[in-house]
Amino acid sequence: MSRRPARRFADTGSIPFVGSFHPKSRPSPLLSLGLVVGALLIIGYVYHSSGGRSAADAFSRLEGGTSCTAELDRALPVLKKAYGDNMRKVLHVGPDTCSVVSKLLKEEDTEAWGIEPYDLDETDSNCKALVHKGIVRVADIKFSLPYRSKSFSLVIVSDAVDYLSPRYLNRTLPELARVAADGLVILSGYPGQQKVKGAELSKFGRPAKLRSSSWWIRFFIQTSLEENEPVTKKFEQAAAKRSYKPACQVFHLKPLL
Repeated sequence: MSRRPARRFADTGSIPFVGSFHPKSRPSPLLSLGLVVGALLIIGYVYHSSGGRSAADAFSRLEGGTSCTAELDRALPVLKKAYGDNMRKVLHVGPDTCSVVSKLLKEEDTEAWGIEPYDLDETDSNCKALVHKGIVRVADIKFSLPYRSKSFSLVIVSDAVDYLSPRYLNRTLPELARVAADGLVILSGYPGQQKVKGAELSKFGRPAKLRSSSWWIRFFIQTSLEENEPVTKKFEQAAAKRSYKPACQVFHLKPLL
């Protein structure tokens, strides 16, 4: 998984309409200003309508993409019903982990840590504080994790495994299961889904490989990882009661013995 410094949105042309004119054309300053203000108002509206969730969530909605880390925010209440006390000590692995960890730390009787698999860029003061305390780390998940076996009751992974080839998945998934005492949760995109383009270019360095559930199940069997069927049923029942339909695939795996 290559690491590239995140580009600013203006550099990638992510803001609608900006930079779309022919280089030789010269629109009036008022027109240019109006377009920029309009784009910012659209972004502000999307962010406000998201209930103040992360910027990644807002931009994913604006661009029509899917972020499994943003989806995790919706899935957390259902995961709590399924795992109960097993969510007392959680490790999140994926982009925007500072946001996920901050939310988990607000929960009663919950400890949380995070691993950012990609370089952090222009972090806010809260994220810098989490990194300084060692709660959030930047680490390449293609290699051994800096934790002892069964260090966490639950490990949750989002927007990370879709960017790994099977060669690295063979190492990474067993390693993630090794540090989990009670379970491993993986959120992966559905085939055909559009991922957030800006995020791919700036953080991942390569397009996502979105795989079917049957592909993942075969892969889990090949790597000696077992589905946690009792928890899967609890998750499905809790989701049905809340009329929650995940926008990403959610897999529940047993830890390594």
